[in-house]
Amino acid sequence: MNRRTAREKTIQVLFQYDVSNIDVQEAKEYVLDDGRTDPFFERLVSGTMTQLNKIDELIKKHLEKWSFERIANVDRAILRLAVYELLYEEEIPVSVTVNEAVELAKTFGGEDSNRFINGVLSKIMEEEK
Repeated sequence: MNRRTAREKTIQVLFQYDVSNIDVQEAKEYVLDDGRTDPFFERLVSGTMTQLNKIDELIKKHLEKWSFERIANVDRAILRLAVYELLYEEEIPVSVTVNEAVELAKTFGGEDSNRFINGVLSKIMEEEK
């Protein structure tokens, strides 16, 4: 599984967890229909879930004229993954994380998702420098 696929599958797990309120392990089993996993995927899922409260608070802090609950579920999943990568995956360049999040938003999100996600991540990066 390449890193793009791992990110896509992680977003699917986070989405399932958020929308269906199912156990993370169950969501992983559903997403990994062939049962094959990957260390990067496992690290993204477990790391994001472990730091979820901190990640959500950071996202909430950087929303302008928008409530956290109003964020589309897929956009929230993409933001959560991207913020996890920005904060905890130091070997991944910031530009790669942001680019991947924007591309995932173009693929899975709504018409303006990529601009919304880029804006929120830009504000978070400014503060975290």
